[in-house]
Amino acid sequence: MRPLHLVSRCILILGLILIGIPSAHGQILKKLKKKAEKAAERTIERRVEKETSEKTDQVLDSILEPGKKGEVARDKDGLPIPQMDQPGSGDTKGSGNTNTNNTSENMDGPQAMMVYSKFDYVPGDKLLFFEDFQNDFIGDFPSKWNTNGSGEVVTINESDEKWLELISGYNIYFIPDVPTLPEEYTIEFDVLAIGITKKTSSTATLRVDLSDTNSFKEGANFVHAQIPFCQYSAIGITMANHINNIREMYSTVRADLRDETANRPHISIAVNKLRFRLWVNEEKHIDIPRIVPPGAVINSLKFHMNNFKDGEERIFITNLKVAEGGLDLRRTLIAEGKVSTNGILFGVGSANIQPQSMGIIRQISQVLQQEQAMNLKIIGHTDADGSDEINMKLSKDRAESVKNALVTVYGISADRLSSEGKGESEPLSDNSTLDGKAQNRRVEFIKQ
Repeated sequence: MRPLHLVSRCILILGLILIGIPSAHGQILKKLKKKAEKAAERTIERRVEKETSEKTDQVLDSILEPGKKGEVARDKDGLPIPQMDQPGSGDTKGSGNTNTNNTSENMDGPQAMMVYSKFDYVPGDKLLFFEDFQNDFIGDFPSKWNTNGSGEVVTINESDEKWLELISGYNIYFIPDVPTLPEEYTIEFDVLAIGITKKTSSTATLRVDLSDTNSFKEGANFVHAQIPFCQYSAIGITMANHINNIREMYSTVRADLRDETANRPHISIAVNKLRFRLWVNEEKHIDIPRIVPPGAVINSLKFHMNNFKDGEERIFITNLKVAEGGLDLRRTLIAEGKVSTNGILFGVGSANIQPQSMGIIRQISQVLQQEQAMNLKIIGHTDADGSDEINMKLSKDRAESVKNALVTVYGISADRLSSEGKGESEPLSDNSTLDGKAQNRRVEFIKQ
């Protein structure tokens, strides 16, 4: 039934109902008629809005995930339900990260690469700390963390991937055993929220702290980034710092993260001396040039969550990676003619590039665009897990995938690029440790 016909029908029914009522109540009838008209219009608007939303979801699904049918799964409040029942895309032959971000999972291929083509995050290439909880038992608090509250390692649905569930509370901190942080470093992790709805508090946040103390307090010198999980309104990211116990900065940067926080976001942070930048998935939201306390020794990374409903609204993190570096690879490549990085991540046992890795490939493309006479050889390396034959093929395929990304996404001529795989034959570190394996899984770019 068309909207205008439905309005007319509602008014006609109202007229029939009101026949015979004394004319003394004429004014009341007029008011009732106006209310009925408005009510009918509101009903139409809600119905049209719902139908439009459903059609929009279907169109977006067909664009973002060709070949899939059906609508996005939603909860009783109409919010997207995180898809956690898929096998993880984590890879013991990734690049130090077992990322199962749903965006990456569903968007491998040229379309995902184009979405992340302007992503300018470059992870550090000297691994300081990596945690995916694979060496911890379910139900235990992880061995390489400390807290003054409670938490435990869990799995979700049928996935083998492990998460640390954080507990909300006043002044409760979760502190990984990260060594003293250098002047230049990067931090990455995945977050999963379960149970957040349109009733989730506007003050429900996950706070990332960089502090000069590893005790359960803020410290005299610190930087805070508060990531909101409210779903009924766009809250923004709150940034704050203290320098020698004096607040120098407190601000909220406008950002609508409701879709991201409901769908397992990947958080990336880069600290370059006083500068602090933060990305959620592929979008950079924070870039403050002077917020890190000057002269202070920032030696601790902490997580703190607040104002979540106990037992209902739950927050989990995994794939925490802290690495020294995150520098401009362009200058290194031009000056030295060679650069090596373990920041290009791939899917499980495959050559599918994770979209979050595009910052590095983008920088390489910028060098090639500037240095028109430069040609590059791209070399892939793996750790020692698996057979020599499998590792050799995997390293060749991954190097070729990087070459294809430079050609298809950034328009670099294929004639200027060559690819090669060396498998596990040239390790940089001990293959018997997780950190060593992460350093051995890398991609090299060598000027020809």
